[in-house]
Amino acid sequence: MDRFTSGFADDPFDKPPCRGCSSYLTEPYVKCAECGPPPFLLCLQCFTRGFEYKKHQSDHTYEIMTSDFPVLDPNWTAQEEMALLEAVMDCGFGNWQDVANQMCTKSKEECEKHYMKHFINNPLFASTLLNLKQAEEAQHNETAIPFHPADDPPRPTFDSLLSRDMAGYMPARADFVEEFDNYAEWDLRDIDFVEDDSDILHALKIAVVDIYHSRLKERQRRKKIIRDHGLINLRKFQILERRYPKEVQDLYETMRRFARILGPVEHDKFIESHALEFELRREIKRLQEYRAAGITNFCSARTYDHLKKTRDEERLKRTMLSEVLQYIQDSSACQQWLSRQADIDSGLTPAAPIPSNSGRRSAPPLNLTGLPGTEKLNEKEKELCQMVRLVPGAYLEYKAALVNECNKQGGLRLAQARALIKIDVNKTRKIYDFLIREGYITKA
Repeated sequence: MDRFTSGFADDPFDKPPCRGCSSYLTEPYVKCAECGPPPFLLCLQCFTRGFEYKKHQSDHTYEIMTSDFPVLDPNWTAQEEMALLEAVMDCGFGNWQDVANQMCTKSKEECEKHYMKHFINNPLFASTLLNLKQAEEAQHNETAIPFHPADDPPRPTFDSLLSRDMAGYMPARADFVEEFDNYAEWDLRDIDFVEDDSDILHALKIAVVDIYHSRLKERQRRKKIIRDHGLINLRKFQILERRYPKEVQDLYETMRRFARILGPVEHDKFIESHALEFELRREIKRLQEYRAAGITNFCSARTYDHLKKTRDEERLKRTMLSEVLQYIQDSSACQQWLSRQADIDSGLTPAAPIPSNSGRRSAPPLNLTGLPGTEKLNEKEKELCQMVRLVPGAYLEYKAALVNECNKQGGLRLAQARALIKIDVNKTRKIYDFLIREGYITKA
């Protein structure tokens, strides 16, 4: 039974030997359809002689293996297609004259035209490669990371401002001008191993070398953390960090110490997950507020938000008006208040109020009724805000800034508090003393 088919091994350039004469097979050759695996292959000479071996008999059915048939072009056989691919792989893409010389059966122009048409510009292959690429991307797709902080850092000139901001990092050498523990090598400069060293002295020198090795490992560990987390390009890192809400920025600052344990991708995923959680909680709170107000659709929610914004603006105006009315009894204090409001509107830092020399009594305590943030204060804090005439929102902001700085530094001095809070120094002193007395912060 004769069956003319085509067949190739896994490697199209592999030429298996004949089982009869052990010569390398050239097409066409014969494959027994009943024996194997492994396949039982014979050259035409052994097949015509009726070669038999063990279980193989000359009357077995067989297949004639050949690649002398067209695949992509009627004028190109499968064997020539394989020879073209092998020649391009050997000679390189674009060296069409060498490809033609290796093929021997096609000209330079024919090789170039056929390869460009069927293997480069073939829409079938292009769509297949695109689908494979998309499938691979989908397979390896993970949670989106918003930025890659370990990009190639800038290359500033030596001793420039940007170079100093990058701690003297030299991108071309991937190293720093000054190393961590820069004088670690000094402990080894006078060590010399000689034969007449005593055992104790020899052990001591070995211990010094071991200590030096541990310091080198610590140096490399710190370098790796800096490179992996993109801390070299610090400005870009800070700009990207500011896109988070303030609450997430505080979390980022707190969790930064754990970045050395996690990898850069895992650390970014951790922060991103908390940023997403914050957004979801804020959205849930907003929806709960709508539900409590009896709102059941987003059209009504937009109207509610507009009216709420209008109410807040009106409340702020009433607060400012009440403050004006308290100052209007003293013309000098009124003038100072108007000047301070003008500085605030123009974006300048208002000057500290100058005490009036009119001999009149000081301004009465601030009325906190209806001011935003009053409900967040305890009785002592309300009393403080009334005494220093400070609105609750500003007090809460100053309190959070001082508490955060105290936690970072392990304590806080009055000078540091005045540097953080740009208001009247007397008010800063009263706030600082109050927070110390109530145990919110500690002295440095």
